[in-house]
Amino acid sequence: MKLAAVAALAFSLASCESFLDTTNYWGKDSSNFPANETDAQQMLAGIYNILNFGADGTSALTNHYVWSMAASDDALGGGGQNDPSMQAFDLLLNFGSDRYNLLYTDRYKGIARANAAIEAMPNCGVAELNQYMGEAFFMRAWYYYELASMFGNIPCPVESKADPTQPQISGEPLWAQILEDCKIAADIMPAKQSIGDGHVDKYAAEALMGRAYLFASGFYGISDFTLPAYENESIGVSIAEGTKLTKADVGAYITDCVNNSGYTLVPDFHNLWSYTNRCSIEDPLNPWAGKGYKWVEDDGARNPEAMFVVKFNTQPDWGTTVGYANEMAVFLGVRGQNSVGGDTMPFGQGWGMCPVNPSLVEDWKTLEPNDQRLDASIISIEKWPNYVIGTNGDSFIQETGYYQTKVMPVVAAKGDGTYWCSFTNAMYPGITWCSGAEDDMQRNCVNDMIMIRFAEVLLMDAEINGNQASFDRVRARAGLPSKPLNEENLRNERRWELAFEGVRFNDMRRYGEAYAVAALEKQQGVKIWTNGVQDTNNASKYNGGYGARYKATKGFVPLPASQIALSAGAGEEYRYSQNEGWGPEYEFAGW
Repeated sequence: MKLAAVAALAFSLASCESFLDTTNYWGKDSSNFPANETDAQQMLAGIYNILNFGADGTSALTNHYVWSMAASDDALGGGGQNDPSMQAFDLLLNFGSDRYNLLYTDRYKGIARANAAIEAMPNCGVAELNQYMGEAFFMRAWYYYELASMFGNIPCPVESKADPTQPQISGEPLWAQILEDCKIAADIMPAKQSIGDGHVDKYAAEALMGRAYLFASGFYGISDFTLPAYENESIGVSIAEGTKLTKADVGAYITDCVNNSGYTLVPDFHNLWSYTNRCSIEDPLNPWAGKGYKWVEDDGARNPEAMFVVKFNTQPDWGTTVGYANEMAVFLGVRGQNSVGGDTMPFGQGWGMCPVNPSLVEDWKTLEPNDQRLDASIISIEKWPNYVIGTNGDSFIQETGYYQTKVMPVVAAKGDGTYWCSFTNAMYPGITWCSGAEDDMQRNCVNDMIMIRFAEVLLMDAEINGNQASFDRVRARAGLPSKPLNEENLRNERRWELAFEGVRFNDMRRYGEAYAVAALEKQQGVKIWTNGVQDTNNASKYNGGYGARYKATKGFVPLPASQIALSAGAGEEYRYSQNEGWGPEYEFAGW
């Protein structure tokens, strides 16, 4: 685990970091910054820092990762009676007219910082200009990938002084910009891996290009994307008007990533996830004890499969820096149980959001009963003899009896019969925490959050390039034999390999409306518990249920009402329009 902080900038170069708020609150601007290598590194740190803004306890309720898990067929909404926004995610309903505004403005802050860096960095004489610029292009692509996936129809400024109410765009123009940013980043960054400090490399850009292309080409039915014209002599980029990015072009980038990146699969799938860490794995209460598992990141080792991660550190304080801890893990943790006594070993306490859909478990057992990833990715409460349905009196909505295991708080024994909220305290006993956070369930999850893994690249190689060997390589790691490389098997393989990693919902959407509706409807009627009472997941009573809401929205969320209001100038009508399928009648009133 890397515990070094990603420093936050105390200023921004953008004229409108919150995009629609045009006031410049900061002292430094492009006339005096950046001036040297240190300044350039600070600019990059400021761009990356926005990732942590999406991980704190407020933004985690709206970020792309948690939303895409709850909205997909992997998981239900869950949480307590006081967490209706999570249940609304699951039901494709809204909860509050500005529910997504914090995520929206945060991501545009990141985009504004990236725009400023792309414009200013060539003037400060840095030695690694192409690497730094490539990282800025990647991060702009990432933030637009999240926004475009969620909102669909958005403004897309690529200059720091852009009109703060420029028109919304969608479809090919929007996704062509994302793909172009990935292409530029992949073309200009040197052919070497990052050193594991959270910075991205050219191969991460190739991977994001593949992910973005697969969604946009499938969802919008576009095979060749016309890229925006762009010139930048300082980094040797010249993209002429009318330049196309084709499936073959994307396939070539994926081939380069597979053959030349140096990333590789971790031999055992279990060892990717922190519950196999050396301080927790051999605890007598750990269901995976005695099986020889060992976390690949023990004692700060680098994960050879992780291509893009969100970094965290030990200084998460309430307020602006709480995002330095991964509160996404806390939101997904075990609800209301005695984790300090080891009753849910190796996992810690949280808010019980995104409980696993039982139909996913049934499908997996039926289609791949020998898949090692099922055991590694999902745990049943049957493994915890002291687990209490209904969470010891704490309300729990859509409880299913299954938790995902990839992003969870992981505890470790103190030696006195109780447990640390995080194994980090046991692995690094001399660690210095932010005051008050030494053993705090909400601020102790600080291990990396993996956003792109090399296994996904191999599956993209199989899908885009038809590479059977890459497909078999992923299956072999799971203890499975080769299968024919066809559409159905590819779709299932992605579902098993990448479950709970933020990609399933976009996969469902790109496979077509009929596929998405059928998949989502498999959540209807599954067994759940509501406040400890056995129940069924009767989603159909909420605005027609999963299929009806997907058909109405195509999976997009509502644009924040405040952003629509801000889009009107003095005496003008609103420039921004709301996405289809959203209005006051689609507000979720509670379970």
